[in-house]
Amino acid sequence: MNKQEMVEEIASRMDTSKAYAGEIVDTMFATDGVIAKALKKGDKVQIAGFGNFETRKRAARQGRNPQTGATIRIKASTVPAFRPGKALKDLVNRK
Repeated sequence: MNKQEMVEEIASRMDTSKAYAGEIVDTMFATDGVIAKALKKGDKVQIAGFGNFETRKRAARQGRNPQTGATIRIKASTVPAFRPGKALKDLVNRK
């Protein structure tokens, strides 16, 4: 499902316009949306029954340039991560 399909599904379920549904999706998932802003501040976003959005620290490490094979240093970074909740895992794993 892409963004447009999600907007159409939300508009259909909420019996509203696609423009309004698009605003809802953007408010949640855009780079300046609710989730991204919380993660930038270092907060965790917990959605009961769905999962958690959080940040994880990645240590500095050695890597290789795939073109030359030369060893390079990769800087430490903070990356966004998603950990699904039990209800979502159970739903996906039902047969």
